[in-house]
Amino acid sequence: MHIGIAGNIGSGKTTLTTLLAEHYGWTPKFESVTYNPYLADYYADIKRWSFALEMYFLNQRLHDVLEISKCDDVIIQDRTLFEGVYIFVANNYAQGNLSERDFNTYMDTFNVMMSIVKEPDLMIYLKSSIEHLVSQIQKRGRDYEQTISIDYLDGLNKRYEEWISGYKGRLIVIDADNLDFLNRPEDFALITDRIDAELYGLF
Repeated sequence: MHIGIAGNIGSGKTTLTTLLAEHYGWTPKFESVTYNPYLADYYADIKRWSFALEMYFLNQRLHDVLEISKCDDVIIQDRTLFEGVYIFVANNYAQGNLSERDFNTYMDTFNVMMSIVKEPDLMIYLKSSIEHLVSQIQKRGRDYEQTISIDYLDGLNKRYEEWISGYKGRLIVIDADNLDFLNRPEDFALITDRIDAELYGLF
């Protein structure tokens, strides 16, 4: 089984992925952020490095999906292939950070991948306001994230809402603004109760 955790930058995807993996005994699959050779350059000059960054992510996510498809474990993934395409690439293209030529090259590559890729068995979306995202980004203090603009985060949030509103697979939407699932067990239990109900018909 493949479970995806979706959400904007700072929404708590990695934290929730870790907690759920520990709670259920699932195998976590984390997005490669620390070792992405383009990420710092990208946040310093988005237009210059957008295509290189997005192609790198697409390549890494394809490797992840293929690995997941061959695994018998329940895999819980921090950000999916689909977010990279429908959120980040679409946003960069709309904002003029990707040329039409680069965007078409990217989408041609993605469409070939779709012949061997399927949606996760369950998608969990962490819905967050801009205020919450900014607070979380500042709190975790990654240097390369401190230059992310409000407009950029807002553009991503709008695309997340558009994507989720049309999502056809199994989906749980969690309002993350008022939850502290890391420090409040009762908040984490609200999430696991919904997962149990969706996957196992409990409650």
